[in-house]
Amino acid sequence: MNGTNSERRETAQAEELQNGLLKLVACGSVDDGKSTLIGRMLYDAKLIYADQAQALELESKAGSADGELDYSLLLDGLVAEREQGITIDVAFRYFNTEKRSFIVADAPGHEEYTRNMAVGASFADLAVILIDASKGPLTQTLRHMRICALMGIRHFVFAVNKMDEVDFSRITFDRIAVRVRKLVDEFQTSSVVIIPLSAKNGDNVTELSRNMDWYEGPTLLGHLETVEVSDQENAGKFTMPVQRVCRPNSSFRGFQGTVATGHVNVGDAVSVVGRTTSAHVASLLVGSDQVQSVVAGQACTITLDDEIDISRGNVIERNSPARSGSFFTAKLLWMDDTDLLAGKNYLFKIGTMSVPGIVLSVKHKIDVNTGEHVPAERIRKNEIAECDISLGGRVAYQEFSQNRVLGSMILIDRLTNMTSGCGVIEHIIDRSDNLTWHEMDVDRGLREAHMNQHACTIWFTGLSGSGKSTLANAVERRLHAEGRYTMLLDGDNIRLGLNRNLGFEEADRIENIRRIAEVAKLMNDAGLIVLTSFISPFVRDRRNAAEIIGNDNFIEAYVSTPLEVCEQRDVKGLYKKARAGLLDNFTGVTSPYEAPVNPDITIDTSAEDVESAAERIVALLNQRIAYQQTVEE
Repeated sequence: MNGTNSERRETAQAEELQNGLLKLVACGSVDDGKSTLIGRMLYDAKLIYADQAQALELESKAGSADGELDYSLLLDGLVAEREQGITIDVAFRYFNTEKRSFIVADAPGHEEYTRNMAVGASFADLAVILIDASKGPLTQTLRHMRICALMGIRHFVFAVNKMDEVDFSRITFDRIAVRVRKLVDEFQTSSVVIIPLSAKNGDNVTELSRNMDWYEGPTLLGHLETVEVSDQENAGKFTMPVQRVCRPNSSFRGFQGTVATGHVNVGDAVSVVGRTTSAHVASLLVGSDQVQSVVAGQACTITLDDEIDISRGNVIERNSPARSGSFFTAKLLWMDDTDLLAGKNYLFKIGTMSVPGIVLSVKHKIDVNTGEHVPAERIRKNEIAECDISLGGRVAYQEFSQNRVLGSMILIDRLTNMTSGCGVIEHIIDRSDNLTWHEMDVDRGLREAHMNQHACTIWFTGLSGSGKSTLANAVERRLHAEGRYTMLLDGDNIRLGLNRNLGFEEADRIENIRRIAEVAKLMNDAGLIVLTSFISPFVRDRRNAAEIIGNDNFIEAYVSTPLEVCEQRDVKGLYKKARAGLLDNFTGVTSPYEAPVNPDITIDTSAEDVESAAERIVALLNQRIAYQQTVEE
């Protein structure tokens, strides 16, 4: 292949428009030969440049005793990958033949790089899953199958590789093929092809093998060039998540994004998902070029003939079944080293919208070997589970089977900002449509005015024995003496009633704090000043509580009494039990306490008397109330 880079690029773009594009991912267990297979296909089909072929020959001679070409070198780009002989990151390659254009993602096989494999599968229309003929499908092979199905892939090619190592045995191939067909029966597939091949020797890669004359199917490349992949994206109704609002000057307002489904023309009426107002498309731009229509997959700028309030995260639609809501059931692939627990708060990114939300419940996890639904309370790294999700705000969404963009999501840990998992929406829970918040005539403002006070929550946090309850009690006495209306929520008291069904495992502690925050918010709405006394050991849970109650109404009081002092006090004898191994999950001994990073006030009851500390807290409360009143005025 010759020519300048610009000429190559122009030729590739022209052929892509003429022939269509197939996006595929190559996956399977480690050492099954994914990189070798793709490299061999590119080499045999003469789809690499002369300088690449020369470099391949030189590097292969340097790395092997017999000088055989190592086709995986065409894909394994990282130094670490070449040193270890494995794929770590996803390697994307673009190529085209006379019949079709391709983008192929070479996904890693190691279990620790499962998240990278999921990235490769998320963009693909077809999966090539490799199976070592001498080993058959392994656990990681099955996991990759399920991840591909989870990501909406409906077209599969199972490449039974290394047939040369089993003497091209038809019996071995047939045995593997029978098992594969049983495995894929549970998935929604549009096409399944099983091909025996040898990537190393080139058998059935681009040309039919003489060593397997019993095989009557296509070669791998032949199948990829002719397989019909239904274009679900173009078949749907028009939806486009807004990535950016473009306002270069006062006379231009455009909405930029990538079309998720369907198409739209200049003059079409469009609206925003979840709203009734509409406008007509005034113009469409692809880059700087004016066009009359755009289709799924195109990045564009839309201008409207009328002003509609649209911002990043909104979805522009035309005749789409997408709707706005906050409750759904999803199938998740967990990628975090920390287990997924029901009740924990994450950031959910759907389309271009990011909103906080919680996993309400783990319905079950899915056994990657059998597909069976297994009861589970927590989900570990690389496991797949079905969960009910509740978002903190309404978003535009759709079932994944109808819309791969609005039906997929990633979960982000709000403390580390790392991606914890990904998933797809299985079905919408009507709860979000059937439940409506009712505004009452007597609201919080009227109640506060009647009581002549500003409601808020003082959240006391600290170790057991630090003096939280004693301090909260002293503060409430002072407020009561001043004629204020209050309510003190104490940890032990609440666990003896409202939360008596909760234990001290991490998931129960998360739910314990969530319930308390909701109760405190209701009491604030009633006009009361609420004081809460809970260990609440985790930063994320206190942050979630602040969001539920409202950050402006939340005062974090950190009772920082040292552990050794708390242990000396040991009023309830709990430290003694924990040290003796009689009490599990006890904060400070067998379970961690995460100190507040920037509390509103810090009190060490071993260095300051209770009444002095209570006076400081009341003074802070009055300052906060005065500030809020100034802001409201």
